[in-house]
Amino acid sequence: MCPVQVRADRVSLKGPHGPLLPPTSLTVEEGCLTVVHGEPGVGITALALALAGRLKPTTGTVTAEPEGDLRRLVAVVDSPGVSEPDEALPLRVVTGEELALAHRPSSKDAVTAWLSQHDAAPYADSRFENLEPALRIRLLAALAAERDGVRVLVLDAPDRHTSDVETWASVAREHAARGFAVAVLAATTPESALPFPPAKVGETEQPDPVRLYAPPEPAEAEQTRQLPETAELTAETENSEGDRA
Repeated sequence: MCPVQVRADRVSLKGPHGPLLPPTSLTVEEGCLTVVHGEPGVGITALALALAGRLKPTTGTVTAEPEGDLRRLVAVVDSPGVSEPDEALPLRVVTGEELALAHRPSSKDAVTAWLSQHDAAPYADSRFENLEPALRIRLLAALAAERDGVRVLVLDAPDRHTSDVETWASVAREHAARGFAVAVLAATTPESALPFPPAKVGETEQPDPVRLYAPPEPAEAEQTRQLPETAELTAETENSEGDRA
């Protein structure tokens, strides 16, 4: 099966008062992390929404390979003014809403169980605005990954919550290592502090995504599948020889 890719080819966007996004190309690929650097403002979010098929580019194209519905394939995580949760809501309510959006069980018990599985049960009644950035970013990315059909996660300006790059970089790496295609759009972090050479807003020649997941080769997968059977046969043979002795 071909890996999922989302490609932006010379995508630009114009708003009612002028340009939102200069022509930009980049690739987001399954099992890889793409870090994008741009100036703070609406341009970063415009790019995130274009990648997710929620804004039609003024020029250029955004395509998925294999061909698919971008709106189903791509989740934009914590986008300011778009998908960020209501800061006044408690975590349990935000979690329930996100699980319902993902068509997952979202009853009180289901929310409690999900938060417990993600080591966040003690914060269930905390206002969302009071969560530590590391917890906020980790939980919102995990909830987005629950959505049926989502293979691409776009973290929109997580650095607006913290200057600690590792807070969001560790979450991005974790999901890429699980096989998701991950893009992080950084707006306030200095380019020199980013974990990998970034793609840049307004440019069309970009570094390749950083691969963090490699699926096992078919032969390796088959060998792994057969190991328990081999071990069991070896144990039976040894026991049989021991009985004869």
